[in-house]
Amino acid sequence: SIASADMDLNQLEAFLTAQTKKQGGITSDQAAVIAKFWKNHRTSIHESLINQSRWDNVLKNMNWRVDLKSQLRHIDQINTPVAIVEMEVGKNGQ
Repeated sequence: SIASADMDLNQLEAFLTAQTKKQGGITSDQAAVIAKFWKNHRTSIHESLINQSRWDNVLKNMNWRVDLKSQLRHIDQINTPVAIVEMEVGKNGQ
């Protein structure tokens, strides 16, 4: 929960306080250890989560347009917008 929310120190303190007050929750000593660990490793944990959730490919370019149909068999389909999207993907760092 702490890592996925990328909690700042105030949020962390509130979260850990709530966990210590919960029935079957953590002790205040455990909360202190978790807080110290999070303070020391927050950046590296956050970067690791971002890298794990990223695809191998990245978006390099994107073009789009909206077309309106002007000739169709059925009159109710005229002027119906159609979005056309072109995306160029490539390997990360290339």
